[in-house]
Amino acid sequence: MKKLMTALVTGTALSASMVPAQAMDEITIAYFLEWPLPMMEAKASGAYDEALGMKVNWVSFDTGTAMSAAMASGDVQIAVSQGIPPFVVAASSGQDLQVVDVAVTYSENDNCVVSSGLEIDKTNASELAGKKVAIPLGTAAHYGFLRQMDHFGVEISSLEVVDMAPPEGAVALAQGAIDFACGYGGGLTRMKDYGNVLLTGAEKEDLGILVFDVTSTPSAFAAQNPDVVATFLKVTAEANARWTSGEGGEEMLAVLAKESGLDLEAARDAISTMGFPSLEEQLSAKWMDGGIQSFMKGVADVFVNAGSIGASQPSYETNVNIETMRIANEG
Repeated sequence: MKKLMTALVTGTALSASMVPAQAMDEITIAYFLEWPLPMMEAKASGAYDEALGMKVNWVSFDTGTAMSAAMASGDVQIAVSQGIPPFVVAASSGQDLQVVDVAVTYSENDNCVVSSGLEIDKTNASELAGKKVAIPLGTAAHYGFLRQMDHFGVEISSLEVVDMAPPEGAVALAQGAIDFACGYGGGLTRMKDYGNVLLTGAEKEDLGILVFDVTSTPSAFAAQNPDVVATFLKVTAEANARWTSGEGGEEMLAVLAKESGLDLEAARDAISTMGFPSLEEQLSAKWMDGGIQSFMKGVADVFVNAGSIGASQPSYETNVNIETMRIANEG
């Protein structure tokens, strides 16, 4: 696992300085399939293209680590719903990224699932020692896995860890190729067909295991194009408010399902576990004004202690850009 993570952060660091200046006739946005965020309605309607006054290209990814690499290469300008752990891995390696928004909170939609045949739950989780686990390394699921194993007293070195995106992890769990898997979204939903979660979302939160994704961008892009980023955040916030208020209803849900590649009920189940903080909420000390910076430092230190990354940054203050959100909130 350490070798895989080292290769990831080394490659990311080497390409971090290669981001070219962007021509503002189009922009490329990274997102996840099987992740029905309200912004998918704005994607489908062309609201982003209209508000930004340019063509918006959308590219789907399986993991937040792949999003980091795409931003480092200059192929992607904004990544939506990147997990904090992959963001922290990239930032710790020296990639100059910034959080500009809290995309979604989802404690119930990110978890580890143990094969039902093992009959292991939170009461006997120590029996996971020596087992084989599939994890998308450097993601929120990876962070949650590390924290849960620490809570249950399971030594990471005793486990055989395989790097797999959640959909592949679900298949491996179904085939009996692994003993447990960690993931999110549609992959997690399918994992649950073959096993049980160790801890509920509420139980994880009680342990301080928060699960949220961010909207991120290269620092240089945000500095050169603050109004572009702010406009993107404003359109996103409007879509979130439409969903949260109930105004969008079943019609909006149908669009979100189609855009995320899910059937209607799967989309309903997924979004029922999600929260979407408003711009005003995000500007508070809980989130953009201090909370995220402190949380990222904690995540980085967990990864360092687990041997997943070599070192953390002294601070992640410069990796959060609150100014573009202030512009969006005032606009």
